[in-house]
Amino acid sequence: MEEFEHRPVLRDEVLSALNLRPGGIYVDATFGRGGHAAAILQQLGMDGRLLAMDRDPQAVEVARKKFADDARFTIVRGPFSMLAQTIDDRGWGGKVAGVLLDLGVSSPQLDDAQRGFSFRLEGPLDMRMDPDSGESVAEWLAHAEEKDIARVVKEYGEERFAKRVARVICMERVRSPILTTQRLADIVSQAVPTREPGQHRATRTFQALRIHINRELDEIKTVLPQTLRVLAPGGRLVVISFHSLEDRLVKQFMRDQAKGDAYPPDLPIRHAELRPRMKLVGKAVRATPDELAHNPRARSAVMRVAEVLHA
Repeated sequence: MEEFEHRPVLRDEVLSALNLRPGGIYVDATFGRGGHAAAILQQLGMDGRLLAMDRDPQAVEVARKKFADDARFTIVRGPFSMLAQTIDDRGWGGKVAGVLLDLGVSSPQLDDAQRGFSFRLEGPLDMRMDPDSGESVAEWLAHAEEKDIARVVKEYGEERFAKRVARVICMERVRSPILTTQRLADIVSQAVPTREPGQHRATRTFQALRIHINRELDEIKTVLPQTLRVLAPGGRLVVISFHSLEDRLVKQFMRDQAKGDAYPPDLPIRHAELRPRMKLVGKAVRATPDELAHNPRARSAVMRVAEVLHA
């Protein structure tokens, strides 16, 4: 398996946000290529534990090779929506000191043409984070109705030309199947008349199709409430998002948990009586200019942190 370079985004900021304790139990629910995991393990003692998760079989293979001799480390293959089940299976419910979610696609996935994530690299039009389950983007585009393609591209890509994109895709697939990344990129470029400076015309459509085929937003909606079950009082939830749709879900969840139970605003209820489950830790964090100079892909990263108050 070819290995691709991976730079963990906001590494030092993540370590600080997790408030690492040498003997704590931590979860890296998006292992990727293990940049964050390696940094966490460096700060754990012999009694510490790190559970990693990833649905990408290549990531799991890397994890097993990279940390094969470290008894503190365990890797589980599966989506992070399995977080609570995975933790409960180990009897760690309510005992986890920190959970990290580094959302979106990883650099190695983007850089591997055969995975079909990038419009800049010619390859099969796949985009599945787990290539062993579900249908590829090519398979979905072959049968999806025009209105559904338009909805996905508009909702998940925030593409204002979504209807035009869907119409041209449906016209072109009649001529011949859309099987490669370059063909789809060319088709979308025909449909999108203009784009922001420095952004490819297919960027938003590729993002939308990737999010749809991997059910990424549904995964986030599912896992966030589970973190309340697995984290111990004082445990930290650290989430890195890369676009507004992800960040909106994370921001709203953390704010809701910090606010507590919903009551009419005119009721004379003290904040403690609202039973907030979390408190917000600091403000949203972005990459420094120095990190951006070494890792341009960090430019859209936003990290948010919340701490569990009670069980």
